[in-house]
Amino acid sequence: MMTKININELAEELITLRDCIRWGVSAFNAAELTFVQGMPNALDEAVYLCLAALKLPPDFSENYFDCKLTLAERKSVLDYYQQRIEQKKPSAYITNEAWFAGLSFYVDERVLIPRSPFAELIGQQFSPWVMDEEVHNILELCTGSGCIAIACAHVFENANVVASDISADALAVAEINRHNHGLEDRLELVQSDLFENVPNRQYDLIVSNPPYISEHEMTELSDELKIEPSLGLVAGEQGLDVVIPMLKQARKFLSDSGILVVEVGYSWPALEAALPTVPFFWLDFEYGGDGVFMLTAEQLDTHQDDFDAL
Repeated sequence: MMTKININELAEELITLRDCIRWGVSAFNAAELTFVQGMPNALDEAVYLCLAALKLPPDFSENYFDCKLTLAERKSVLDYYQQRIEQKKPSAYITNEAWFAGLSFYVDERVLIPRSPFAELIGQQFSPWVMDEEVHNILELCTGSGCIAIACAHVFENANVVASDISADALAVAEINRHNHGLEDRLELVQSDLFENVPNRQYDLIVSNPPYISEHEMTELSDELKIEPSLGLVAGEQGLDVVIPMLKQARKFLSDSGILVVEVGYSWPALEAALPTVPFFWLDFEYGGDGVFMLTAEQLDTHQDDFDAL
């Protein structure tokens, strides 16, 4: 077990930026931290937290890593490291920042930390399944921090976007991000249980990264993941308690040429088992990730009875 960090004592010993980073990597590994919420390993996370504590940009040159830090700066870095080690607090909650689709977002414990493979789809404008000029209305369900909706608004510059979530706390964070990205005129935030309060119109693109972890899987998650809001993670015994109602209602809100794209992660086998006749198209990702399906309006029409039967 990792011993408690004595910030005052360590701050006297660690002198340079490189010293702090090296110590952070060793300490993170000794504490057996997990790295699934943004940074891929202990080194990247130690560098990120160190630079963030010093108010330096993420691409700060390594040429300066041997510069001496003031005592106050060293204590700031070690305070971030202490939160990460002793509280198992994810880095994004320490810095109140997460990056998604090349954009910076405010995050705190009210929302999940952005890390969806949706970023790759958004960067490609969901090509070849939709055409930019034909996308006028976009809907994101279970928006959380608003990162997917906001990223979509950036790449589909002529589209209006609606983002909904059942959580008022999550929408408060999404509002911060909407303001930070200057999208008050194009992004509407709605508190809604799936489609319940969503504006009744035809959307050319409906996207969602809903809760999809089963109750059993939730008990096996790492300490870091359990800090995230369970409302955004858990979806019943099989992880399908949100996606099934979504499938039942989606066609009413999808335009005839539109597509539905939903991430269900490792609950995809349970979804296929529940709906064996539905031709889910599982998307491939160059940069990692799986469990994201696409269905067209025609496919939703064809299998509406299958959805309703569940």
